[in-house]
Amino acid sequence: MSQSSVLHIFCMVMTHFSLSPFTVKILGFYLIFYAFLAGVFIGTIQALLLTLSNYKPTWQDRVAPPGLSHTPRSDKSEIAFNLNDVETYLTYTKAMREFLVMYDDDKQRDQMKYEDCGEQPEDYKNRGDLESDVGIRKACRFQRSWLGPCSGMEDRDFGFKEGKPCLIVKLNRIVNFRPRPPSSNESIPEGAQTKVQPNVMPIFCTNKREEDAGKMGEVKYYGIGEGFPLQYYPYYGKLLHPQYLQPLVALQFVNLTMNTELRIECRAYGENIGYSEKDKFQGKFDVKFTVTNL
Repeated sequence: MSQSSVLHIFCMVMTHFSLSPFTVKILGFYLIFYAFLAGVFIGTIQALLLTLSNYKPTWQDRVAPPGLSHTPRSDKSEIAFNLNDVETYLTYTKAMREFLVMYDDDKQRDQMKYEDCGEQPEDYKNRGDLESDVGIRKACRFQRSWLGPCSGMEDRDFGFKEGKPCLIVKLNRIVNFRPRPPSSNESIPEGAQTKVQPNVMPIFCTNKREEDAGKMGEVKYYGIGEGFPLQYYPYYGKLLHPQYLQPLVALQFVNLTMNTELRIECRAYGENIGYSEKDKFQGKFDVKFTVTNL
């Protein structure tokens, strides 16, 4: 229906209600005015939608890539338990078992959704551009057995019962992010320099406070290359990569000093890994351990 027809019908309706010609003109003006504003608003929204991708956020400045997180985790980033009381660490082990369920072998058997990407660090697994017509991409399998004694397959207490607790660590998902391993040892602590190798992002833990030096004991690292291998990147988002599994690293603290509070910091190292004092999980995290046996 044309604009003139709408105005004609409008005038007829207004005349039917015995409104004066001036009132009819005023109402007609506002009708056209608000219709114009609605058209501008709809056109602006449509133009904005044309600039947005269905697969990747236009702006990612709220999340500085990437975050480093661990399981189990409490609100205060504190893990405290007593070796002689299973109830004190039951919450931690339950959280780890629930987290690792998606990594069970029977969840990754579908050949149309998953593929083997190797047990050694390899280069990025390129599955096409985000906007290509490839559609849903396959995900690399990740076997729980690679996490060694922290897999929960043999020890359902993840070392807590023996005072050798495990943490499961991952880099948070960021669409199309490609982590770059360190190119040199210049910005890496001496203890972590032996971990630098091609195609893997190393992770290293140390005492956060000087007074805890020597109390943390040995840390064992489990996973592909003891870090985050590149073949699991990039991540294509929920629409294109719905079954994606992040590579994991298991940390086991095998001889923590008992009956004392320890602050431990773990960092991932790479060319495009940043750290911030305002965000305690940007590229790193710290956790407070208190293990008692009294």
